[in-house]
Amino acid sequence: MIQINTDLKLTHFSAKLTRFWAISAQKIRLIDEQYDPAQGSPVFTVQGQYTTRGWTEWTQGFQFGSAILQFDATGDSYFLEVGREKTVDVMAPHISHIGVHDHGFNNVSTYGNLLRLMREGKLPHNTQERNFYELALKISGAVQASRWTTIAQGRDAGAGFIHSFNGPHSLFVDTIRSCRALVLSYSLRHAFQAESDEKINLLERAIQHIRATADYSVFYGEGRDSYDLWGRTAHESIFNTKNGHFRCPNSQQGYSGFTTWTRGLAWAMCGFPEQLEYLATLPDSALEPLGGRASIEAFMLKAARATCDFYIDHTPTDGVPYWDTGAPNLHRLGNYLDRPADPFNAFEPVDSSAAAIGAQGLLRLGNYLTNRGEAEAGQRYWQAGLTVLNTLLDAPYLSTDPDHQGLLLHSIYHRPNGWDYIPDGSPIPYGESSMWGDYHLREVALYLQRIMNNEPYYTFFNCL
Repeated sequence: MIQINTDLKLTHFSAKLTRFWAISAQKIRLIDEQYDPAQGSPVFTVQGQYTTRGWTEWTQGFQFGSAILQFDATGDSYFLEVGREKTVDVMAPHISHIGVHDHGFNNVSTYGNLLRLMREGKLPHNTQERNFYELALKISGAVQASRWTTIAQGRDAGAGFIHSFNGPHSLFVDTIRSCRALVLSYSLRHAFQAESDEKINLLERAIQHIRATADYSVFYGEGRDSYDLWGRTAHESIFNTKNGHFRCPNSQQGYSGFTTWTRGLAWAMCGFPEQLEYLATLPDSALEPLGGRASIEAFMLKAARATCDFYIDHTPTDGVPYWDTGAPNLHRLGNYLDRPADPFNAFEPVDSSAAAIGAQGLLRLGNYLTNRGEAEAGQRYWQAGLTVLNTLLDAPYLSTDPDHQGLLLHSIYHRPNGWDYIPDGSPIPYGESSMWGDYHLREVALYLQRIMNNEPYYTFFNCL
């Protein structure tokens, strides 16, 4: 399990973050200068060079969102102009994309971050520009909410979920982070309408999806199946669309539906705490028709604690997990949870991108619990998050090679499909980066830096 370093303080990260943002700037410039956008969106690196992978265009927002985060952290206007220009030029198709569950990734990372910077005064106020970003977020949230599957539990109340690109039967644990798009659209007072002008409450849809994720994607050691452990997650949950009944857990990018793909776990770890932070901004009257604040916060907090606990307990001592906690050759590593992760081992790859996403979840949950008076529990999660981030900001995870376009090394995309580059002579992939891993390392670094600098607390809903 993670050996939580209780001695880490914010001051420990000052020099590390200065170095980090300098390296980050070099990587963004390198991609901007060298990558051919005619290939499609950059997804992951092969021998240090970003390439694409035709599945869905879910990473472009991370590319341009990274430049926006770089400007936020450093004030270098070059990155603002890159992020702003590319958002206007190429992100419009993502707003109306009806075929994906990734609106929170693409559009909140770009339009949302730009609007946030304007609200925070880091961009000059411009009414037309503000309205442009707001409109994009309004429509993005509505389009995302339209991917709706009704399920049997509470069918009369319209319970359901935002289905994945696999189809209406498929609930992905990842999609909890796309609920950001729904709640932003709701808070921007968008009216989402269906046939006969039926008005659909976007907040209600977001909470129903988050509840379905908590009920079906997260396990609590309550006997759902033989592999039910506190906090483990399933990547995909399958439903019978004829009657709305849950059928089974499944996985697309993990080893199986009965093991835990650690990046999926990390999406849940990050998604639940940030939605708890958002709920705190809403009046009780908005939540009362949807089950009430106490009930909603209770199931979200249970899921946040469970997933973060599972991560702490099933990750090596330095805070970087292997790609799946049930990967078939992990047993050949011996007591791998009792020592730091080894990205160069001969049996199973680590996934540093899961660590970057999970670190933010740990920090947000720790901060949330501390603010509600649970100081001891909050400190545990907070220090665990610092422990993970501290590992990622150094070798062998931080990419210092000036010719490597990636920022965070040892990220894994799709191990079952064999999409990750395997170096000659190695039985496993290692040494490569992903656009989501790079973005989320920047995001958690910015999150911590803004706390250190006494800037406004970084949230996705600072754009409101």
